[in-house]
Amino acid sequence: MSSGVNILSTGMVTAVGLDAASSCAAMRGALDGIVETQFIVPGGDWLLGAPVPLPRDWLGEKRMAHLAAGAVVDALDGQDAARADLQVILCLAEDSRPGRPVRDVDRFGARVLEFSGLPARTKLHTVSHGRPSGIVALERVRRMFSRGEAKHALILGVDSLLTGPAVAHFLRERRLLMPGNANGFIPGEAAAAILCAAGPPTHFTLTGLGLAREDAYLYNSADRPLRGDGMTTACRDALVMSGITYGAIDYRVTDMSGEAYFFKQAALAMQRLLREHRDVQDLWTPADSVGNVGAAMVPLMVGWALTAFEKGYSPGNPLMIEASGDDGGCGAAVFRSAERRAAA
Repeated sequence: MSSGVNILSTGMVTAVGLDAASSCAAMRGALDGIVETQFIVPGGDWLLGAPVPLPRDWLGEKRMAHLAAGAVVDALDGQDAARADLQVILCLAEDSRPGRPVRDVDRFGARVLEFSGLPARTKLHTVSHGRPSGIVALERVRRMFSRGEAKHALILGVDSLLTGPAVAHFLRERRLLMPGNANGFIPGEAAAAILCAAGPPTHFTLTGLGLAREDAYLYNSADRPLRGDGMTTACRDALVMSGITYGAIDYRVTDMSGEAYFFKQAALAMQRLLREHRDVQDLWTPADSVGNVGAAMVPLMVGWALTAFEKGYSPGNPLMIEASGDDGGCGAAVFRSAERRAAA
């Protein structure tokens, strides 16, 4: 892969930390930010969720903008050289998802730039595909760098599944974890950013990427049986671009958050792609700590893998990031570390 997408730094605002360092340390230690929320589930119990403990009770788009700005400032700390030609790719929830926290994208983007201290003229692109948005954004960055349009790009994901309409929708669909429903996820909110730089592999590098669509998606009206075709295709394309086999992957970081459908999808893809004997691959699931954070998930997963590499606790090299959406969108990306910087 000749595009040369290097990941330089990360920033996070999550239920377990207001910066990447504390968030990654908490996820490494299997700590979680899951608490009782103000929502009540059938039966009278409080819904469990993973809200971000912000110092003020901001609501709506203003709250999301503060989350996003915190992640941006964290990611750009000490990266002054990146600001000159920086372009921002904003990852958001699907337009069709009930309870989408960002309604006016232009207004929201302007707020994020203002709160982050970035110039209002900063180029801002939007990707609205929910959880796989970060994989789509990586592909955009790869193309942007290959065309020489920029040398630095910031992929920023921000989302919340703790809005009233979102909780009501997922309760109706029986998709939330609660008494009487073990096959559900814990809703969360977060913002995460990764700073990308063009050039030859020098640090933590994207080597392969794949995007596909699953026909037997969660809500498919034809009730097609799940075979994992979408995730299998996405992973295979990422591996082919990287020039390796599935068995060469040392560990995986996925967006799985508790629902059996997505575990089955990942298992089917692995069964169809793994053709050699190998030791068990480590599987990291950050949703155990921060809940389902939607469009923020891919930048968060990449940022955690980057931190693990820099701090020396990564279980291997290379690794795969996997994400899929409720509408059938599937994405996979392979990363390889080129050199290790001294841990801070």
